[in-house]
Amino acid sequence: MKLERLTERIWFLPYEEARDRPNLGYIRGDRFSVAVDAGHSAAHTQLFYQALVESGLPLPAVTILTHWHWDHTFGMHAIHGISVAGQRTGQHLLRFQSRLDREGTGFFFAMDERIVCEYAELPVIVTLPDMVFSDGMQLDAGHCLIRLYEAESPHTDDSTLIEVPGERTLFLGDACCGTFPTWEKDGALCRRLADTILKADADICLEGHWTPLSRDETVRGLLEDCDAN
Repeated sequence: MKLERLTERIWFLPYEEARDRPNLGYIRGDRFSVAVDAGHSAAHTQLFYQALVESGLPLPAVTILTHWHWDHTFGMHAIHGISVAGQRTGQHLLRFQSRLDREGTGFFFAMDERIVCEYAELPVIVTLPDMVFSDGMQLDAGHCLIRLYEAESPHTDDSTLIEVPGERTLFLGDACCGTFPTWEKDGALCRRLADTILKADADICLEGHWTPLSRDETVRGLLEDCDAN
């Protein structure tokens, strides 16, 4: 699988439905590069890094997590550099790590058959982020400002949005999705997220498991799904 270029400074490794692998984003600054999400497993992370090397791009010095769910974070033990996440994301990962230690992997594999597919020959390893923040923070990767901020979302209570104003791009993770495993959406949370997206300095939105869309298309789809629920 090859990287796709989104803007002058942004690429992504496309999502894969069969193993529930999300898009993995890449932002190249003049001083260092940043990844968006750590991958479903070490194998997913390594595939991402192989694609970066083949494209002549340096490995990321920082990996930002959009939320705690396994398909976005369980490759974190295999990343290059440091990981950054919202405080709630770190708390969720710690609780899940503790449950795995107590109960083993059976409950995890029973959650989705695609998890079994991803981990057929791999150990399940959960690590915690190196750095956590509350509310928001900014990174200057070198002539490339990156804004991180927690946002209310119908998917989880720990969604982090990553905005790259200079590239007019917003990474949403799975913020626009419903709650696992029913995928039901809270209408009030949908509308609050839509307001947050509309305030972003972005023309392009990239969700975790979908192709890039314009900001207006993203908000329209979010609100239509909200009305349907």
